[in-house]
This record gives sequence, structure tokens and C-alpha cells, in this order.
Amino acid sequence: MQHSLMIELFDTNDIVLISFAESLMKSAGILYFVTDQNTSVAEGSLGAIRRRFLVDRESADEARQIMIDAGLEHELAQG
Repeated sequence: MQHSLMIELFDTNDIVLISFAESLMKSAGILYFVTDQNTSVAEGSLGAIRRRFLVDRESADEARQIMIDAGLEHELAQG
């Protein structure tokens, strides 16, 4: 069984949160990827499709701690 190289840190429709998280991860040198951006735009920004914020599996604990330190623990995916 092969494990994914990236895991979901959170999902949201809040582009400000995504931008802030991107800034935090860039500053820490953590690889990240935001999924479903084009799909979200194509569906007309109705909010039906949430964007998922993925981080490198090896840096997931550090990424979670960065989000907690920034006061965003309530945004984190469970698990």
C-alpha cells in the first residue's frame, strides 16, 4: 500500500485564509498545494466545492503547529 505524499491540513472557501496559510507555509519552507481552485472558480464561487490545502506529509506536524500558533487551530482538519 502506497501512502500519499501530501495530506489535507484544512479545507475552506475562504480565499483570505488560504492566502494567509500559503504565506505561513512559504515562510517555514513547507511544501503545500491548494486543490480544486479551478473547479471552484468554474462553478461560479457558489461555495459548493471547497478548496483543500495540502502539505507535505513529512512536514504535517510542523504545519499544524504553525497554524495553531497563528490562532487557526479551529480550521484544521481532524485526524
